[in-house]
Amino acid sequence: MTWQLKRNEHFSGPQGPLVLAVLDGVGIGNGDESDAVKVAATPTLDRLWSPGVRCALAAHGRAVGLPSDGDMGNSEVGHNALGCGRIYDQGAKLVNHAISSATLFSGQTWQDIVARCRNNHSALHFIGLLSDGNVHSHIDQLSALLRRAAADGIARLFVHALLDGRDVPATSALTYVDRIEALLSELDQPGTRRAAIASGGGRMLVTMDRYEADWSIVERGYDAHVHGRARAFASAREAISTFRDENPDIIDQYLPPFVIAHDGHPIGQIRNGDAVINFNFRGDRAIEISRAFDDKNFPHFDRGNRPDVLYAGMMEYDGDTHVPTRYLVDPPAIERTMSEFLVQNQVSQLAISETQKYGHVTYFWNGNRSGKFDDNLETYLELTSDQVPFEQRPWMKAAEITDRLIAELHSGKYRFARVNYANGDMVGHTGEFQATVIAMQVLDLQLARLRQAVEKMKGILIVTADHGNADEMYQHGKDGRVVRDRVSGVPVVKTSHTINPVPFMIYDPHRNGRYWVRDLSDDGSGDGLAVNTTPGHRAAEGSHRNHVGIANVTATCLELLGFVPPEDLEPSLLRFK
Repeated sequence: MTWQLKRNEHFSGPQGPLVLAVLDGVGIGNGDESDAVKVAATPTLDRLWSPGVRCALAAHGRAVGLPSDGDMGNSEVGHNALGCGRIYDQGAKLVNHAISSATLFSGQTWQDIVARCRNNHSALHFIGLLSDGNVHSHIDQLSALLRRAAADGIARLFVHALLDGRDVPATSALTYVDRIEALLSELDQPGTRRAAIASGGGRMLVTMDRYEADWSIVERGYDAHVHGRARAFASAREAISTFRDENPDIIDQYLPPFVIAHDGHPIGQIRNGDAVINFNFRGDRAIEISRAFDDKNFPHFDRGNRPDVLYAGMMEYDGDTHVPTRYLVDPPAIERTMSEFLVQNQVSQLAISETQKYGHVTYFWNGNRSGKFDDNLETYLELTSDQVPFEQRPWMKAAEITDRLIAELHSGKYRFARVNYANGDMVGHTGEFQATVIAMQVLDLQLARLRQAVEKMKGILIVTADHGNADEMYQHGKDGRVVRDRVSGVPVVKTSHTINPVPFMIYDPHRNGRYWVRDLSDDGSGDGLAVNTTPGHRAAEGSHRNHVGIANVTATCLELLGFVPPEDLEPSLLRFK
């Protein structure tokens, strides 16, 4: 392999700098009342969204290495893709490899769990979705963890089984219960090791809430798993069969919570000194229960006597807020990133953001690597974020970032600069619609300043995003309409990321038609960033949005810098005359 990049015979690069602005959490919504990006006054974004130099990019699901196109993107995998230009396995694929290679079991979190349980003679509990749906979890991964825990000498193993019926057939729970019970019976050795299902319930009623839609679901699960407070049965099979007898129309995902009890006492409550693993790899329905175990200050329900446990997720479910604090599978090992190629080709670089996203334009951008590749060619600048709720200051540090960025660009030191504006994501997460609208208008003003500065320097400005958030601030039903509270009629807030595409726009006033961006998403409306015309519209699997994603940005940047991108990168979005 050679690091030397060939020169691009079609384009030698701009006279000034190439600047890439990442609008964190700014996707392309459907333009309805939930879309703070569309509701906001954004004349600069509207002007940049110009035919010939724009397109919509996938920033979720398989486009960023996640298991399915139903998986939300996030800032970590988004910056991995933007910074390296290739798609690395995340989620299910990554976990499978970590198990098969045994790197999961040699990791510090697993080792700490084993030591805690052995030293305390305590239990290891597994909470998660019991199926082979491979959307949130996979029973084979749970089985591998159980076998290894037994081999590592943990004497008490309990499964808290959340029943699926959503990613698998609606009444298939007993298939998976019988399968895991067979393994537990094999591992259970009277007088030596206890292995059993301890509690459970249907995923839509127990534990697996998402988007903070209904914390009572999490409370119901927490009470069953931790306190043993639920209807008691001798076995999970008995629980499921009884519920079905009582309500023949019930399907698995709506089965009530249950606990397994012997002699009137729950067999597997989570107690002080225990360890807990959430074996779901997908994050959206694992975040809230993780917070119930991890958060010191927790206002959502009374946890009662909270046990002292070591809690770990299969993965980090939210890299923005670092939930949970411990996890089993690290991010992917990424090599040959854009920054390293540029350093090897003597291209000077600037990375700048405020604290909230500083790690994303440095660590995650560089393939989960700390430090610089070359101190002489790279400059990292962090502006300290305000320590106040984001909805109270939705402008955050956007103006200060722009001030410093423009000043640095005027120095003439940098051929390439990347900047992350955190507003769309961090304010969007608060669920405060008007604050998010203000955040978008602040971003638009800063982009106007940056566009003008880059033009004067005869440079090129690229604007894109790492995932959506501000573009969908309210929840939508299956009919595509905004969900409203039944009593008040107020829209139900959504604080999570979205699976909407994100914008990609180039501003190059000196382009003179030498290149263009092939736009696979334009509906011909030209109406700002609302390219989806149907309320609640989501890209279907196999559509163009799943073929062109933010990983294509790396090769595009290299071409605009005057290089021929390496062949193993996702291809450039550019076409040259």
